[in-house]
Amino acid sequence: MSDTDTVERIRGWLTGRLPDDWFEGPVEVTVDREEITVVGRIPAPPTEDVSDVERDAALSGRIGAFRESTRERRIEIARELEHRSGRKVAWGVDCGDRRELFTRLAAPVMTRLRQPERRVLDTLVDAGVARSRSEALAWCVKLVATNADEWLADLRQALTHVEEVRAAGPTP
Repeated sequence: MSDTDTVERIRGWLTGRLPDDWFEGPVEVTVDREEITVVGRIPAPPTEDVSDVERDAALSGRIGAFRESTRERRIEIARELEHRSGRKVAWGVDCGDRRELFTRLAAPVMTRLRQPERRVLDTLVDAGVARSRSEALAWCVKLVATNADEWLADLRQALTHVEEVRAAGPTP
């Protein structure tokens, strides 16, 4: 099954399982090997003619209220989806122009680095940018993701095409 099929199957199941009054429109589903992230849009509070500070507080309040009022049901739905998929489930919301993700999985990743790469990490640690090599590596990954969005999107699209070609080929 392709990643696209997996996302569509999960989004379809969630469409049938989620309460109709939780989100405006369909949920956004992101899947990797370990985790499913579900993000839905909730209505923003009225914030016309208010200061940025008041607007920020109103969005925080709306997001916090949603998170608390739906906690038990989200846990129940997540457990069902975790059982079906073998992946952990994280939740998030879009409210106004803000996206907030709730508790997410931090998966360990092993890698081997040669001295020049280790020196980059050690420089970040020595400079106080990160507390450890692990945190420095996570910082580097975030930096690449921030600065290479278009390139990564093209790469993901190419991988989707490769999956489609594989699926159309003969079965072993």
